[in-house]
Amino acid sequence: MTPKERVMAVLQHQKPDRMPVFGANSTVNYEQMEAVQAFWPEGHEKGEVMYKQALAAHTVLGFDAVRLPFCQTIEAEALGCKVKPGKGPDGAQGIPGIDHPPPYKLDEPIEFPEDFLERGRIPELLKAVRLLKEEVGDQVAIVAGIIGPFTIAGSLIDTVPLLKATFKTPEKIRPFLDVAERAGTALAGALIEAGADIIAVEDMTASPQLIAPQTYGDYELEYQKRQFDAIDAPTILHICGNVSKIVEWMGQTGPDIISLEPKTSPILAREKCGPDMILMGGVDTATTLFMGTKEDVIEACEESIADGIQILAPGCAVGPGTPIENLKAMAEVAKKH
Repeated sequence: MTPKERVMAVLQHQKPDRMPVFGANSTVNYEQMEAVQAFWPEGHEKGEVMYKQALAAHTVLGFDAVRLPFCQTIEAEALGCKVKPGKGPDGAQGIPGIDHPPPYKLDEPIEFPEDFLERGRIPELLKAVRLLKEEVGDQVAIVAGIIGPFTIAGSLIDTVPLLKATFKTPEKIRPFLDVAERAGTALAGALIEAGADIIAVEDMTASPQLIAPQTYGDYELEYQKRQFDAIDAPTILHICGNVSKIVEWMGQTGPDIISLEPKTSPILAREKCGPDMILMGGVDTATTLFMGTKEDVIEACEESIADGIQILAPGCAVGPGTPIENLKAMAEVAKKH
């Protein structure tokens, strides 16, 4: 099978020739940048550089899919948020973040801009996807990431006011969730048109580590379901941390794949989401991929596969300082299954 055929076989509930391996989140690291001579900050800003960095997941790591972008600020910036450059170790460039102050307050009105897809770095992101499609054709799957409603809403009014509002005045967050959902959904449609095969939705702020599980059920479930219903491509849902308390609701939102960190048992996720949900994950990005040895990575991969993971993947976004041999080890394990 080609890498894309391998990925699509799992999505169609067929048996692939071996287990696929790729990331639902960013898998770029400094060693890949060096290998392909494409660096940050240009990889966050320019389509040509972004495309080269994304392609390295396949050409350097041996993954079955390429994934972009590499930050969580694209939609928020296009909606008016300020972005601050990321800082890595020893002066290296890192991952951009949202700067203060936020563009809105909780009681202020907000509207979705009609020119949203022309704003910020969105045109460069779409250019990168088109370049990837020209390069890999139907040989390698292209995963394009969008940010989920709760996380974008947190960028628009700041995360702390958002979290306080979930307890005190939860109805006030609905206009922001509405605009946030429309932003991610509009971007997903444009990414698919540009050539993306799979849309990965990252919604970090919806984690039970930040909001009460019932808040997810009462509010976020509705907007994520609306988003997945509107996306005309296979989808992945990733929420950081231990999602055991909300994983059943995550399945009800309608993704094809749920991406799990090792903090959540795949056995529990299978029990809560049913036999048709595809589960991906496998390795903790901090304690194992970043800080562990190649042997640690191999052991973690084997444990996750034994627990029912169907697509081997880093549990979350890969730290850019992660040793490249640890990432390559994941591909080595996948080839044995």
